[in-house]
Amino acid sequence: MAEIVPDSEYRGLIALLPRGARPFASLARFDRPIGWWLLFWPGAWGVALGGGAISRWDLLLWLLLGAIAMRGAGCVYNDIIDRDLDAQVERTRSRPLASGAVSVKAAWVWLVLLCLVGLLVLVQLTPYAAVVALLSLAPVAAYPFMKRITWWPQAWLGIVFSWAALVGWSDVAGALTLPGLLLYAGSIAWVVGYDTIYSLQDRDDDALIGIRSSARALGKHVRGGVAGFYALALALWAAAIWLVRPDPLALAALLPIALHLGWQVVTLKPDDGGNALARFRANRGAGLLVFLACLVVGTASQL
Repeated sequence: MAEIVPDSEYRGLIALLPRGARPFASLARFDRPIGWWLLFWPGAWGVALGGGAISRWDLLLWLLLGAIAMRGAGCVYNDIIDRDLDAQVERTRSRPLASGAVSVKAAWVWLVLLCLVGLLVLVQLTPYAAVVALLSLAPVAAYPFMKRITWWPQAWLGIVFSWAALVGWSDVAGALTLPGLLLYAGSIAWVVGYDTIYSLQDRDDDALIGIRSSARALGKHVRGGVAGFYALALALWAAAIWLVRPDPLALAALLPIALHLGWQVVTLKPDDGGNALARFRANRGAGLLVFLACLVVGTASQL
């Protein structure tokens, strides 16, 4: 098995920060931008499919800032809850709270500061979209406990990480109509697929300490399971696009993402942690491909 990549490393821009600031930047995973890209893309899809990518370009930037801040806040909260479990897992034992580099009290203060940035983004939304955004707080708060009570915490992560699709769509469209809901549902299936790949890295440690995951639940059928969730995501995205523009050519916009997700499945090596991490990170590009599809269809529907 390939060497496991530690979850917290002082590298890149974090290495340039003052020594005292590095653990806080690491706690918010600023050294791992893949997380906030994956949180941002569903919101960008909602704006683009709703036809607002050009007229509401500023909203895309606000959603990006919100994704960076709230992904950081979510990581801090998750690490506060999971600090004892993280200390028992090879990949996560170097996290600032698990290693003792940051105190729990300081982590709570940092969490509040990140949430204040999120509040700044919230006031840029329409009142309807702001209410939709606030409704995400309950599932976000519950997420760290899911791995203790269900074999499918990845499904709950999908609910949380896809929520921006509802926010972006409702801000542009003015309501949560069916295309936005289908876009959201497709994103949930996508998240379950890619986070199952991500959780392959921890299967051995998770089994030892009793943490549940979809990777463990699927066992030797993990590649087929990921393929199934990716296929479901494509079907739901196709349905959303069809409702916006009922034209077979519009569905062709999903061909690049279909090929990309297929490549992930075919080349996935479930017993190779490095391979799983690389396939997981490839979903930053997958999110871009879905955005481009939504941009083409959403813009064309406004003509």
